[in-house]
Amino acid sequence: MFRTEVRKTPARSAFAMLELIFHASVRAVRRNHGNAVLGLVMNIMQMVVMVAIFYTMFELLGLRRNAIRGDFLLYVMSGIFMFMTHTKAVGAVVGADGPTSPMMKHSPMNPIIAISAAALASLYTQVLSASVVLYFYHAAIRPITIFDPVGTFAMFLLSWLSGVAVGMMLKAATPWQPEVFGIVSQVYQRGNMIASGKMFVANAMPTYILAYFDWNPLFHTIDQGRGFIFLNYHPRYSSIEYPIIVTVVCMVIGLMGEFYTRKHASVSWGAKR
Repeated sequence: MFRTEVRKTPARSAFAMLELIFHASVRAVRRNHGNAVLGLVMNIMQMVVMVAIFYTMFELLGLRRNAIRGDFLLYVMSGIFMFMTHTKAVGAVVGADGPTSPMMKHSPMNPIIAISAAALASLYTQVLSASVVLYFYHAAIRPITIFDPVGTFAMFLLSWLSGVAVGMMLKAATPWQPEVFGIVSQVYQRGNMIASGKMFVANAMPTYILAYFDWNPLFHTIDQGRGFIFLNYHPRYSSIEYPIIVTVVCMVIGLMGEFYTRKHASVSWGAKR
């Protein structure tokens, strides 16, 4: 009766949505582990272990001579960081709360906010983890020099954004066939271990082998990112435009599919499964 009525304006609504996304992002960061610091440490250790495995594999297989001239470990980390950012974004978006989630019973919440929060939480974790690993490598082992930090970070963001776009498509399709698209999501994430081309230098690959990788937007962002990292590497067989186009197309398809799925969503969908 005595409640003050607040007149809604577009700016007020936008700030309210941003605030909701922020709180949902904090919840998404803490979802995997109750202690946010331990969750970050686990993600850092996952990065370090993967870098160590690929470094050892390069040494044992004698592939180090095919790498870009410069800091070899930075070459390995550049591929690992962008690969993990892409795949973690896909997994976070696919695993975000859907239209039948109990969280959707709260009126301000909707699936788009949940997806945005999951994607931002994934980006926050990966940026912080990569920054910590690079800092300790720079301070404790060997000073590093990045030729174009702004361009490098732009490719890092593009790797994340393309992962969000692919995850949006899989997220929209998953409620219709959870088993099938759950497997497709896992295959895509695991397959990118090889299909991303992070172990190879695109300029040194034969054309018939290059055809197996250049369909993947992550392959282009990794190769272009290395062009920004290393002064003496100039990518010839990848482009920035291709992952941007793929990201926009996948995002539009994913948003259309998400809105369509939300209209037909039902809690009883999985009753017979």
